[in-house]
Amino acid sequence: MANELSSLKPPAGSTKKRTRVGRGEGAGKGKTAGRGTKGQKSRSGGGVRPGFEGGQMPLQRRLPKRGFHNVFAKEFTTLNVSDLEGRFEKGTVVDAQLLKESGVISKIAKDGVKILGDGELKTALTVRAARFTRTAAEKIEAAGGTAESA
Repeated sequence: MANELSSLKPPAGSTKKRTRVGRGEGAGKGKTAGRGTKGQKSRSGGGVRPGFEGGQMPLQRRLPKRGFHNVFAKEFTTLNVSDLEGRFEKGTVVDAQLLKESGVISKIAKDGVKILGDGELKTALTVRAARFTRTAAEKIEAAGGTAESA
């Protein structure tokens, strides 16, 4: 009877009421509401932005910047021809969706799947991908399959 959903209660002492600040002196956190007296942080809307160090040059700007990030770079999920071997039957049309469903890849990148040429392939498959390396396309075709750009 005590274990019914309608009569469940949290264990004694596990829950605590939150402190409501600024609700009068008698409440214990009235007047300044735990903000102290005067200053930028005591005001409504006051405070400084993240990374601000009181006018000192912030750490983010003091550290040297290195390298280059190409915003136009293509993003592919890469996969070797050896990863296709033994997973699919002869004549199967292998595309990004099938690779994801069968667990060969965990996610399809923004620009699709790129097949790389490492390893061997003996099964004739029709592979549809965004890109192929030259050796990958040669190995797929040597096994009797076709490499189609999606």
